[in-house]
Amino acid sequence: MDTQAQHSERDRSPEPDAGSGEGSRFSRTRARIASALSWRRVLAGAVLATAALLLFSSYVVQPFLVPSRSMEPTLQVGDRVLVNKLAYRFGAEPQRGDVVVFDGTGSFVREDLDANPLAGLVRGAAASLGLAEPADTDFVKRVVGVGGDRVVCCDKQGRLAVNGTVVDEPYLYPGDTASRVPFDIVVSAGTLWMMGDHRSRSSDSRDRLGSPGGGMVPVERVTGRVDWLGWPPARVGPLTGTGAFGDVRAPGAAHG
Repeated sequence: MDTQAQHSERDRSPEPDAGSGEGSRFSRTRARIASALSWRRVLAGAVLATAALLLFSSYVVQPFLVPSRSMEPTLQVGDRVLVNKLAYRFGAEPQRGDVVVFDGTGSFVREDLDANPLAGLVRGAAASLGLAEPADTDFVKRVVGVGGDRVVCCDKQGRLAVNGTVVDEPYLYPGDTASRVPFDIVVSAGTLWMMGDHRSRSSDSRDRLGSPGGGMVPVERVTGRVDWLGWPPARVGPLTGTGAFGDVRAPGAAHG
């Protein structure tokens, strides 16, 4: 018996397929193409999602990062609030007590003609998603007076009065009075008198009394109303309203 021949037959490996190399290369090429297409789909999806968020924040609800202590204790540094941009879109106007975000260009800050438009666009996009601090021209304050109102401060108890009605403000920072700076103003038609809740730390309409416009913010500069707290998790929920101005009479009925 030829054992060597048997071992040779037993150890013989099948001949490699002539086309196996091409098939392997084809498989690898197909895998690379599929991977590239997959990444393109992921990237396209991310771009579309970001565009959808930007559109949503431009017209419906915009996240806003609170950068300062001026609205304590209602809002705190680092809070992310959700601004309802439809609140005043269909004929409604800001009311006394509303917390709003607005563009202070021309009222709170001077327009910067030398600003870099591209940098402003990038910063604005990040701010619209709540990923960066808002532009230096964006503010969050409380509406204290609307067009025609006479706002006077302060009485012996440190309270302000609107159209002759004394207003108790429960949202003020503990220990603060309505204002350390006395004032007596009539709000121009189509504008708003804005103040922060942390009056001793807020730069607001009071600080612009001697400026053009007297610190009053045009209604059309209002971005929207702060309706919800989106961060931190412990305080997520709707922003509590106030009844502080419930007894204030309309401007025309202030003295009769």
